Amino acid sequence: MAEDQHVSVVIPHWNRAGFLPACLGSLRGQTYTRHEVILVDNGSTDGSLELLRGEYPWVRVIELRANRGFAFAVNHGIEAARGEFIALFNNDVQADPRWLEQLLSALGTHPEAGMATPKLLLDDRRELINAAGDYYSLAGVPGNRGVWEEDRSQFDRMEYVFGPGGAASLFRRTMLEALCETDAQGRREYFDEDFVSYCEDIDLAWRAQLAGYKCIYVPTSLAYHRLSATGGGALASYYNGRNFLYVIAKDYPGALLKKYWPRILRAQWRITWEALRAWRGEAARARLRGQLVGLLTFPRMLAKRRRVQRSRRLPDAELEALLSH
Repeated sequence: MAEDQHVSVVIPHWNRAGFLPACLGSLRGQTYTRHEVILVDNGSTDGSLELLRGEYPWVRVIELRANRGFAFAVNHGIEAARGEFIALFNNDVQADPRWLEQLLSALGTHPEAGMATPKLLLDDRRELINAAGDYYSLAGVPGNRGVWEEDRSQFDRMEYVFGPGGAASLFRRTMLEALCETDAQGRREYFDEDFVSYCEDIDLAWRAQLAGYKCIYVPTSLAYHRLSATGGGALASYYNGRNFLYVIAKDYPGALLKKYWPRILRAQWRITWEALRAWRGEAARARLRGQLVGLLTFPRMLAKRRRVQRSRRLPDAELEALLSH
């Protein structure tokens, strides 16, 4: 196991002070102790900063003036991090004591992997799976492996998956540096800030896979998620509606697009039709707005697409095999 390596745990946070004791307590109790915790606060007004200063002086706090989303906060945390490995951790997650130790061990024995992801269970029903890594379908739709399934050991094999969830995963810093993009002002973006929130981890997984980095799923690493405690609703529906299209425009390889575009169109139409049927719901209308904005701003991603596709190392056949059928 790579026990001589230092880890930086980055937590984006906004107005959920009540979650911090469980979240930070679980990190304090890790069996692997050579890690720092960086909390990036997106302008909280609920007493979070006062709680951190009074009860958690060992946490490095980066104070941002406003909430500009997950990607913006995480990028600030990574830029300030000192670790050779970067763990992303949601404030609504609690980690098993061996969560970090097991992820590090997996990366130590799989040098070809740039990312490691745990088995994520629901916090209030720990017999149910929230995610066993992420998948991406040939139809251009991402998702969580095993979501809502009862944990009967069906995901107890360490294996490669398409990508890690953003809630409690570990990344090699060397990979993040290699994939780093820059914005118009020259700022470094490890996660694409045009996504704001949602699917930015899928975009990173695509860029990593195209460049030849694998993602290892580690079932002995456990974390527990309070589902939708800090997100969800209309905002999530809007960004998912838009960002599903952004990922296709930016990352989906051209040869596979030519082969599977009918399947992609059918999937998008199905999403649109389901939203239209639920038109009275705020989340459904937000999903439709997201799809519309995604279509109108498609060119923004096409400009980035050229850079991403130039960096690819994997042939089409291997990329196709990675995707869920």
